[in-house]
Amino acid sequence: MQSAAYQVADASSLKAKLAKAERRNKLKAFGLVMPLFLFIVVFFFLPIGTMLFRSVDNPEIVDSFPDTVEALQNWDPSGAPSPPKEVYDAFAGELAAAYKARTVGGVATQLNFQTGGIRSLFTKSARKISTMQAGPYQEEDWKTIFLDIDKDWGDREVWATFKQLGSKITPVHYLSAIDLSYDDFGGIVSVPDNRKIYVTVFIRTLWISTLVTAMCVLLGYPVSFLLANLPLKWSNLLMIFVLLPFWTSLLVRTTAWVVVLQTEGVLNDVLVFTHIISERIQLIFNRFGVVVAMTHILLPFMILPIFSVMKNISPAYVRAAKSLGGTDWTVFWRVYFPQTVPGIGAGGILVFILALGYYITPALVGGPTDQMISYFIADHTNRSLNWGLASALGAILLGCVLAVYLIYNRIVGIDNMKLG
Repeated sequence: MQSAAYQVADASSLKAKLAKAERRNKLKAFGLVMPLFLFIVVFFFLPIGTMLFRSVDNPEIVDSFPDTVEALQNWDPSGAPSPPKEVYDAFAGELAAAYKARTVGGVATQLNFQTGGIRSLFTKSARKISTMQAGPYQEEDWKTIFLDIDKDWGDREVWATFKQLGSKITPVHYLSAIDLSYDDFGGIVSVPDNRKIYVTVFIRTLWISTLVTAMCVLLGYPVSFLLANLPLKWSNLLMIFVLLPFWTSLLVRTTAWVVVLQTEGVLNDVLVFTHIISERIQLIFNRFGVVVAMTHILLPFMILPIFSVMKNISPAYVRAAKSLGGTDWTVFWRVYFPQTVPGIGAGGILVFILALGYYITPALVGGPTDQMISYFIADHTNRSLNWGLASALGAILLGCVLAVYLIYNRIVGIDNMKLG
């Protein structure tokens, strides 16, 4: 009996030791993975989450004019063209306070993004109202005073814009990103033709990315075939030429194309010297220059996945097909090519997604009608400081990337992606 008790005690002790060792191993694994997890959260998910939040965030107006926003809730834009007296009374005090706190400029800028001219109206009125608040005008009819300062304060469009933006969460930036806006009565309408920009730019971005991807497939497939089938000495030499762009700055490569493609550049010199053309042609600052430069820069991202797949295709399949009487074209198309599709798919989705976000190359070698959506995101981020619209454009671009990924997964299957 005593021996059996010892055996039970030993078994329990062994289980406890095993459980303790497993917990220790799990903690070690967790500790090793934690830096990578924190890196992904801080440098990937947090910026994307901030961008998505900024695309709908609109705190400036509500924080600076809470009473005016509340008073405007009782005003129906489809009725009287201007709000009731209570709105002007609340607005006068808050406008003077915002002027003293120096927040009126930010609010005016946000309103001006939706309706042009409001910024000057705001700043001009704020200066005068702040003086009146300190003077003997506190019992005046503020509606009359605002209309005396500028008759635009009786305009329905000004107050409708104020009311539409009087919410901390607003879809107005997404509407602007697809060339839509609110009308004075709260309905969603298309912006005037002279202000329609972004839908055209999105279509242009998708078209250029598709064109560059197709060019990379056409040029990259034969190069990959040579890399996979040449003798090792020549294959290594060719691989160096493929990898050479990776060792050169993107800006240097783009500038090199400016030198090559310009009207007085190398390519025009060769064409004129060989009498292929009699007059120099415009090869840069247009769509041709953008496609050529982007194709050259992104070509290695297509070649490497296709090469890695071709390298692993056994020559026995081709020999077997030929021994059964297949012609060269039949063997290639029905035996060899299907096995390279995972590499084409991987290179295609890689090049297409990279091309969607290209900025420097189209900005340097493209014309005004060749700029892609990244140019406008950078412009709103750095120049106009319309961060809400820039975030909305970025969120839509992110949605396009996810859509491409889902389509690829549905048609090809993400499990079939071969990157190396």
